[in-house]
Amino acid sequence: MPNCKEQILQWIQPFGVCSFLDNHQYQLPHHSVDCLAAAGALEAINGNNTASAIDAFYKKEQDWLFGHFSYEYNTPENLRTQQRHPAGFSDAFFFRPDHILQLSNKELIIESYSKDPELIFCEISNIEIKEGKQHSIHCTPRTSREDYLQTIQDLLKHIQNGDCYEINFCQEFYAENIELDPAAVYRQLTRLSPNPFACYYKENNAHLLCASPERWLKKEGGQLWSQPIKGTLKRDLNNLDADKQLRDQLSNSLKDKSENVMVVDLVRNDLSQVCIAGSVKVSELFGIYSFPQVHQMISTITGELLPGKGMKEIIHSGFPMGSMTGAPKKRVMELIRQYEPIERGIFSGAVGYIKPNQDFDFNVVIRSILYNDANKYLSYLVGSGITIYSDPEQEYQECLLKAKAIEGVLGN
Repeated sequence: MPNCKEQILQWIQPFGVCSFLDNHQYQLPHHSVDCLAAAGALEAINGNNTASAIDAFYKKEQDWLFGHFSYEYNTPENLRTQQRHPAGFSDAFFFRPDHILQLSNKELIIESYSKDPELIFCEISNIEIKEGKQHSIHCTPRTSREDYLQTIQDLLKHIQNGDCYEINFCQEFYAENIELDPAAVYRQLTRLSPNPFACYYKENNAHLLCASPERWLKKEGGQLWSQPIKGTLKRDLNNLDADKQLRDQLSNSLKDKSENVMVVDLVRNDLSQVCIAGSVKVSELFGIYSFPQVHQMISTITGELLPGKGMKEIIHSGFPMGSMTGAPKKRVMELIRQYEPIERGIFSGAVGYIKPNQDFDFNVVIRSILYNDANKYLSYLVGSGITIYSDPEQEYQECLLKAKAIEGVLGN
């Protein structure tokens, strides 16, 4: 089936809730699925106790769940002083799907509660993908360049004063009154920037168009894997020698290594709260991986989950993830609320799936466009890790580099 992925995406898009997860043929360590889609909600779980409700679900059911945790899921209501993000995603939302489609290079498996899988296959096969032209969308920075640079200086003072060691600081670019075909824009984004944890995800009027390279957490049997990314450098695809030099430059960067190892230590601490004592290991430190726009420094931390620990304990101990917060986590989250003018919402959160046997895989929501088709609000956020080695202008340029694919899709 030519264009099968795009046809599946088009088929699920009209449903009120749906999820389309695609690894774009990357065979990275701890690979899970090639392409997995879910649509239609037989049952939904959301609210402040979503993690506990997931554990309760699996005490009586063996089925798939798909969904997300937003960045603020673990933040007490009385501490939420920022503007709520207009994209409109819930703090957490999971759904038991009516239809599941699993695509690999060898086969398409269709499971459905309410419809004949052969009929679904015929409907998908008959879909014609029509490419519409997307008008250029200009996004306004919520924080001016001057204010951004000043904020980084302020955060460096916090680091110098010992308040924290590393902090992930994000800024938002947004546009209002935007008409958009979310599925078409997602296709354009992932053609330009195909990444192993990409997803198109829809919760009613809220759409996530995500080209993430990063895994937050995977569970398989009793084993957990976390693969934080800290360290980013542009690529030079026009000159292979220059591109290798950039890769080597990242590999030898003291600033990026210090940033990466702080997050590794934070993840080790998070996992140690839910894993068997002595089982938490760093299986790869400072691995360099190449993606379409950038080279990234990725480390892998593993641990053996303690018997009886479920989603409630895992989320309480490790969410939001260290790569999108910093160290020490509690203090940097306070600083994030102080210096970022708007909540992150689903950005810096996690989207993924849970299998009937309770194995799961979740990404980190970065390199993403957020869009609400009711209030016509479009937004993307980008950030970087600030350490004592940070230069404010270089951090600003890193943000622009991470936004390059999104700006390309938006016609800029």
